[in-house]
Amino acid sequence: MDRTQELLKKSDALLEGHFILSSGKHSNRYIQCAKLIENPVYCEEVAKIIADKIKEKGIKVDLCVGPAMGGVIISYELARALGVNAIFTERENGKMTLRRGFSIEKDMNVIIVEDVITTGKSSFETVDVIESCGANVVALTSIVNRSNKDEINGLPIISASKIDVEVWDEENLPEEIKKIPATKPGSRSLK
Repeated sequence: MDRTQELLKKSDALLEGHFILSSGKHSNRYIQCAKLIENPVYCEEVAKIIADKIKEKGIKVDLCVGPAMGGVIISYELARALGVNAIFTERENGKMTLRRGFSIEKDMNVIIVEDVITTGKSSFETVDVIESCGANVVALTSIVNRSNKDEINGLPIISASKIDVEVWDEENLPEEIKKIPATKPGSRSLK
């Protein structure tokens, strides 16, 4: 078990049960990074783990962008560890956008910072915003990579930890999972 997983466990952020994920799929495990993030010392440590991996890969970063909600706090901590600024995108009328006077300069090297990367949906909505400003997305970063991939659409994923989580379609649930009442812990509504 890596240090990030130790901190997730200490934070009660690794949940067991029956969960409905944002994708609509079901799982017996859920990673609630907000429980880790609520401890500033743990959040800072995990951000430094990610920053060290970015530096080891020689990736030049000018700005961190966290999709709201899960990426906001970890983005600011990672930006502090890298010595750059951080902003966030948020949904307005269902579409990811920059608000609050935030802007991204042309040709900036930008990383997207998430709590958990699974499919990359929020990340790639944010990629569109960043690229529309003329900036370059150089990596996807997260506390936890659940995607089982090292890159998505050609962008490297740099995470403090990789955790495999089994998922099932509702019609193919294991019997032991069917017996547990399902909860929907994520922030994004189901389709």
